[in-house]
Amino acid sequence: MEENTSLNFIEQFVADDLAAGKNDGRLQTRFPPEPNGYLHIGHAKAICMDFGVAERFGGICNLRFDDTNPQKEDTEYVDAILEDISWLGFKWKNIYYASDYFQQLWDFAVRLIKEGKAYIDEQTSEQIAAQKGTPTQPGTPSPYRDRPIEESLALFEKMNTGEIAEGAMVLRAKIDMANPNMHFRDPVIYRIINRPHHRTGDKWKAYPMYDFAHGQSDFFEGVTHSICTLEFVPHRPLYDYFIDELKEGKDLDDHRPRQFEFNRLNLTYTVMSKRKLLALVQEGLVDGWDDPRMPTVCGLRRRGYSPQAVRKFINMIGYTKFEALNDFAMLEAAAREDLNKRALRVSAVLNPVRLVVTNYPEGKTEELTAVNNPENPEDGTHTITFSRELWMERDDFMEDAPKKFFRMVPGKEVRLKNAYIVKCTGCTKDADGNIVEVQCEYDPESRSGLPGADRKVKGTLHWVSAQHCVEAEVRLYDRLFTVENPSADERDFRELLNPDSKQVLPRCYVEAYAAEQTATRYLQFQRIGYFTYDKSSTPERPVFNRTVGLKDSWKPNKEN
Repeated sequence: MEENTSLNFIEQFVADDLAAGKNDGRLQTRFPPEPNGYLHIGHAKAICMDFGVAERFGGICNLRFDDTNPQKEDTEYVDAILEDISWLGFKWKNIYYASDYFQQLWDFAVRLIKEGKAYIDEQTSEQIAAQKGTPTQPGTPSPYRDRPIEESLALFEKMNTGEIAEGAMVLRAKIDMANPNMHFRDPVIYRIINRPHHRTGDKWKAYPMYDFAHGQSDFFEGVTHSICTLEFVPHRPLYDYFIDELKEGKDLDDHRPRQFEFNRLNLTYTVMSKRKLLALVQEGLVDGWDDPRMPTVCGLRRRGYSPQAVRKFINMIGYTKFEALNDFAMLEAAAREDLNKRALRVSAVLNPVRLVVTNYPEGKTEELTAVNNPENPEDGTHTITFSRELWMERDDFMEDAPKKFFRMVPGKEVRLKNAYIVKCTGCTKDADGNIVEVQCEYDPESRSGLPGADRKVKGTLHWVSAQHCVEAEVRLYDRLFTVENPSADERDFRELLNPDSKQVLPRCYVEAYAAEQTATRYLQFQRIGYFTYDKSSTPERPVFNRTVGLKDSWKPNKEN
């Protein structure tokens, strides 16, 4: 995996298994998302592990959609998942679906019923939950636990014909109601969902539960290492139990899928709950799944994060067996480090005030050279136009400035980047005292690149030519929530949203070269931050999203 030569503990397990010849020296992993929403950065961590470990040890990784709940699943999510994995730079060997195995899973369930290892229960979900007991007290057997096998078989068939209402009955595995692991206390393995499936249509009405479908799907596909997050640790014995039942007497000691767990990715100032992310989208609290404030992979992509930056961040935080809350600032730091190497340097003015070079000839223009990326000379250069009337940042001018303000001040000199040294001569105000124009004079002998033009001044400012720039909308994005860990806060998460997480600047100016770029090019607005071209742009009006500032300027609200 990238920038990491040592093995993490999961990779060490894999290396040991391969050295021991387990699974005949094969390595096969899988990434098994449920197509009921868009992937977020937590899924990206799992993707990097599942695909990355296969790449590192010469194995294969398949993509399997866990599509066992048609109430929530859609082909829209399938397409988005495919796009996100490809964007992150990974390639799957095969694409499978849990629905590919519906008949095999059904046949397995029928066999369990015939062997007296499963039964139909007609209790409500609340009754079943109450009878499960507690971790320290055994559960109470269902009154249907000893139902005759033929009766359970007949009812199981009816579960799949549409004759039985949702929630009226379930199929439970008959295991051990006193087992200290509550997942063994006769878990539900099939339920009724009278909803068309996005792939199988109306063929099925009875659908397998995750714990029943997951391990068997791994077994059917030949998965050797089933890698998942820590919440599945208590599920692992049940995972192995069903595979042992499925093997029908075969010796699987060295030929079976084995489950390994690592910690989830939790990030400050955001949430990873699909339920909460869905609520944000459906209630219009964000602008869709790809809102640049969302932790979704498509949101990060739209905000201007590179896939390399996301993978760099995941390598930075690593994989352990302990849950942690990772600082959002680390993700931003990874983005800055990566984008500094690949971003095109351009000029943009976000809070403009007119700057007039009073001694520059009217109507004259000059084509100046700007370096595209000083970190990579191979990126070349582009030209920018200098003229008498420019736009500069309003915050770069002060009439009465403190001693260490090295920007535009009456009577002092600064350099206009890639152009001339100018001396500020004054400003013009409107009737309300607002500054509407700043004036300066330029030194014709000081143009950047000319012999003898390297005399030093303490400030360098960016600018754009008023006649040769393009008006643009710029969106400044920040953290979505005001508290560090909104998931742990007792208040409704909606109350914790940051009202300043999106600021729209409708009248900004960018150099023409910047407006010609697309979302495939990462940009640095010089002296401001990293930006990207947004998909809502039009030829007449480009829109840019701020990915991250040049330095961390976040100040958390201490009152929260």
